[in-house]
Order: sequence, then C-alpha cells, then structure tokens
Amino acid sequence: MIVFAGIVPHPPLALPEIGKEDSKKVKKTADALERLAEGLNLADPDTIIVVSPHMVHYPHLFNVCGMPKLSGTFEGFGWIDYHFDGKNDTKLAAEIVDKSENSGLPAILYDNGDTEYELDHGVMVPLHFLLGKIEHSVKILPMGYSIASRAEHFAFGQVISEVCNKKSSNRIAIIASGDLSHRLLDTPPAGEKTNGREFDKELIASLKKGDEYSILNMDEEFVEKAGECGYRSILIMLGAISGRNYAPKLYSYEGPFGVGYAVFDMGIEEI
Repeated sequence: MIVFAGIVPHPPLALPEIGKEDSKKVKKTADALERLAEGLNLADPDTIIVVSPHMVHYPHLFNVCGMPKLSGTFEGFGWIDYHFDGKNDTKLAAEIVDKSENSGLPAILYDNGDTEYELDHGVMVPLHFLLGKIEHSVKILPMGYSIASRAEHFAFGQVISEVCNKKSSNRIAIIASGDLSHRLLDTPPAGEKTNGREFDKELIASLKKGDEYSILNMDEEFVEKAGECGYRSILIMLGAISGRNYAPKLYSYEGPFGVGYAVFDMGIEEI
C-alpha cells in the first residue's frame, strides 16, 4: 500500500559538506526536506520508490532497477568521506515491470551485470535527508522515466499504484525527485522569452490544488522552454496516487541558483 508521496529537488549544494557557504542559500530547502523526513518516518514505510531524472534513460522504456545491492557516494561533488549502502526491493521491482509490460507500457528490469547498482545524485541527495529520520531499515527502489508521452508516464504511475495497493502488503512511499525550471535566471536569445518562473508558478499552483488534469495538459512548448527535469517524475508520482484522497502541502520553494527547488508533501490519506 502506498502510504506516503512527496516531491523533492536534488541539489548537492544543499549538503554543507559540498555546498560550503552556498548551502546557506538553500537552507529553506534543506529545512523543508528535514520536515518531509519527519512525515516519512511517521508513515513507517518498508520501501521507498525514488523516481530520478538521472537514472539511465531508454527512449521508450521505463527503467526499474532490478539489482539487489545499492551503493552511492558524493565523490563526484568533492565529498569523499560519505558512502551509502542499501538494499533494493527486487520483488516489487519485478512485479511493477511485469504489470507494466502486460499493460502495454514497455519497461525494463535493469541489471548491468555489476555486483551492485550505483545510485545517481537524483536519488542520493533526497535519501541523505529523508533517511536521517527513519528509525528502521528500509529498502530503496530506484527507477527512471523515459521520453514516452505524458499519458504513458501517468499510466505507469497507475501501474505502480495497482501493484503497490493490490499485490503488496508492504508500506510503500513514492518520491518524485526533480528540480523545476533550470532557467529562472537565463537571459533568453534575441526575440525569445524565458518562462522559467511562469512554469514553476503554474505547476506549483496546480500541485497545491491536486489538479492532475492541468498538470498533464500543460502546453508542450511551455514545458520545453522551462528547462525542467522533474516534470515526468511528478507525472509518475501523480499517477501512483490518483484516485486517492490527498491534500498537497508545499513546504518550500526557492531558486537562488537559477533552478527551482520545490518540496511537497502530497498529504495522502491512509486507506
């Protein structure tokens, strides 16, 4: 059963060990992630699904990690002393891929042949904050989106919902990892208009209302010009909680580096 859902950004600069003085500029985001972690702990999940924009992409395949061991570091960002080790929920992963394939939504159970899967920062940054409040061990299921249609992303989320709510007795959280517009401070080319702030404002307003229809039907050019990376993660998450009673709460929004960072607790009502 899905018991928790949230939207998170993934700026490595939010970690003081990486951002140094710059981390103070995203303190609102870090504080909001700590608050989200408290709610996640209360939801008591057995497994946390994290949809990351930075997982290996296949054009028309939803990529679901099928490797049992997970690891991750922040070495690429200059923090060499941190290492994460975790376990994947391989049973849930296989069930989601099987159901997705049977529903006409091509998906892959990813295994690159290594002994463990190395997590990207789209998973690692949220987990650094969210796992800090969890009082017991949980499994992590990383997955990535594709370039399939918006409707297919939403439908893939509905597949996740069906598997989690009908086939699994475990308590499951789903986290949409992704930043909003990357063009809040861009100077547009001659004759063009950057719309990053307008995109973030519209998306956040629709999320607050739980207006799935408006989010699904945002103008394609409008979304493209915003230069976002979290829209499809959000579509999958919305599909996973569609039909449930939920009351979204925006914990924070800021964009000091020209990238929009929003933290939402989707406020799912338990069945």
